[in-house]
Amino acid sequence: MTTHYDPPTTGHGAAADWGPPPTAPPRGPQAGEPRQPFVRRLWRGRPEDPRWVRPALLGLLATTLVLYLYNLSASGYANSFYSAAVQAGSRSWKAFFFGSLDAGNAITVDKPPASLWPMELSVRVFGLDSWAILAPEVLMGVATVAVVYAAVRRRFSPVAGLTAGAVLALTPVAALMFRFNNPDAMLALLMSVACYLVVRGLEDGRTKWLVWAGVAIGFAFLAKTLQAFLILPALAVVYAVCAPVPLRKRFGQLAAATLALVVSGGWWVAVVELWPASSRPYIGGSQNNSFLELTFGYNGLGRLNGEETGSVGGGGGGAGGSGMWGETGWDRMFNSEIGGQISWLLPSALILLVAGLVATRKARRTSVTRASFLVWGGSLLMTAVVFSYMAGIFHQYYTVALAPYLAAVVGMGAGLLWERRRQPWASIALAASVVAAAAWGYVLLNRTPDYLPWLKWLVLVGGLTAALGLVFAGRISRRLALGAAAVGLVAALAGPTAYTLSTLQEGHTGSIVTAGPAGASVMGGRGGGPGGGMRGGFGGGMPGGQGQRNQQGQQGNGFPGGGFGGGTPTQPGQQGQQGQRNGNGFGFPGGRTGEGGMGGAGGVGGLLNGASVSSEAEKLLAEDASKYTWVAASVGSQNAAGYQLATGDPVMAIGGFNGTDPSPTPAQFKKYVEEGRIHYFIAGGGMGGGGNGGTASQISSWVQSTFKKVTVGSATFYDLTRKASD
Repeated sequence: MTTHYDPPTTGHGAAADWGPPPTAPPRGPQAGEPRQPFVRRLWRGRPEDPRWVRPALLGLLATTLVLYLYNLSASGYANSFYSAAVQAGSRSWKAFFFGSLDAGNAITVDKPPASLWPMELSVRVFGLDSWAILAPEVLMGVATVAVVYAAVRRRFSPVAGLTAGAVLALTPVAALMFRFNNPDAMLALLMSVACYLVVRGLEDGRTKWLVWAGVAIGFAFLAKTLQAFLILPALAVVYAVCAPVPLRKRFGQLAAATLALVVSGGWWVAVVELWPASSRPYIGGSQNNSFLELTFGYNGLGRLNGEETGSVGGGGGGAGGSGMWGETGWDRMFNSEIGGQISWLLPSALILLVAGLVATRKARRTSVTRASFLVWGGSLLMTAVVFSYMAGIFHQYYTVALAPYLAAVVGMGAGLLWERRRQPWASIALAASVVAAAAWGYVLLNRTPDYLPWLKWLVLVGGLTAALGLVFAGRISRRLALGAAAVGLVAALAGPTAYTLSTLQEGHTGSIVTAGPAGASVMGGRGGGPGGGMRGGFGGGMPGGQGQRNQQGQQGNGFPGGGFGGGTPTQPGQQGQQGQRNGNGFGFPGGRTGEGGMGGAGGVGGLLNGASVSSEAEKLLAEDASKYTWVAASVGSQNAAGYQLATGDPVMAIGGFNGTDPSPTPAQFKKYVEEGRIHYFIAGGGMGGGGNGGTASQISSWVQSTFKKVTVGSATFYDLTRKASD
């Protein structure tokens, strides 16, 4: 088949500054030429590239690796919820397959298990510790940088690819989530791979690229369900319109890719749905033990409309809507809750995307250059729009999904405009993108006025100076133009680089984490770091909190167990009293927030972080642990996770993450107790089943009235092998 490439773009200094535009690259040695050793080929790279290109790429990847590995263990178990599942999967292949929270296979996490598998294999090899859990996430980050570089470099230039890779590596939310054990790292990697493969298919029209793209998206579905499908409309439309094959074949290829997606993502779903429910763990996050219900409800449409059964609550909805997950609307990615995480170069990316499409407006239908902008830019816009208006659960770190698309658009747009800088409109557009980056960087840095107060002026002045030089880039000497471009790049990246370095300096724990320095996000701090967690910092109230973390706190209201982080552990159904640094919002049981996220006074966990377990409690649970399937049971997954990670033995999470899943039923729990499969019940814990009538509340009430209380330090247990009357 004939390979379709765009005519090489030319411009003043293009070949010297950016390397030659790509043509069909030779693969391997030509006939009669000896094959070079692998190490030499690895270092040299493409024969047509300047010699500095491959060393520069390897330097970028090595620097990213070192930065992301720096201070990695400071995060400990990071999100205890997923770390407990990793621990379980490293001990039980059944837990590995289903994504169980515990090796006793009582309940799964509320996501598919693919993102857990690399971490679980790592822990099986290296043992359970912070590095074994988080290092695979770092490697995914480095791989994502490499994929974005490769995608941009193929159609543009080495410098464009290196720019895209650097933008991605230095995006604050990327530096956060490629060092964290949530599913988002795998999702970002697989989405980047899918975009790369679609562009490869657009180059030569070969079906295999589209099929492999479908496989990548299918496995991304097994990492984070329907979020993997956000970019499907953009990819499908671009391929259907721009692929260099007849229309009938295009639709056939899209059908083949869809089949590959269904098979790669659906095989696990089919096994789970066909497996007898009595012999597998309960599907966490669902209300009827169905993964399909979880997919299309709590993890699907519920995220869009806020109707999430079993969730802690929905959002506002609609333009300008406001709820416990923040305001929705077109400017959500730029507001004080999200902006510092991802939006540093978002205005520039939008300018460069429009400029790239204008520059290629007269290209033929099969132009791969234009199609590249459409693939990466379309993915950026689709994801950003959905994030901006989704009314359900939304956390700042979700925006890591935007980072690869944004980085690719910036690299492609800057590379293309630089090559055409002798055209006045191109140089002006390039300068405008630098002005946008500098001005918006100033605004973002001004939101944290005590953090490096001099940096915002350096960014603004440097960016404006560089922009002035770039306006005349096509008419001044090459050296001056390169100097202006370098100053512009430094100014654009200075803000996100500073936030990234601040992120690397701190550990991050809990379920809601954010990047950057303290105060960078109004909606939340960094879980286990300064600032707390949600709007106003945990203690600001949820929803509608005032954002003031009072020293004495107020009486909690709404959920069992106390104020949102009420300081004193209480029994389900009661209200928390005086708490440290508590706010005026709804209450959750078990401990204060403060700087430890939803940590637990007295060893009781909360909704958003694992319990702090004393050595005395560990010793208590270790007694005769081998005799029991679960050494303990607790309401809520985070509380159970803390004890499981501390003891190394399975702990049943009653009600799943929020304590609201109907698992186990009171009858099932009583049967487990009668069979001697659970030793202790841990007082306190998650939401408790939504009030006195919930499953978790019923179990808790029965336990407290039936079994003997055991107090260890400030933590309370109930011995399920001893009646209260004994």
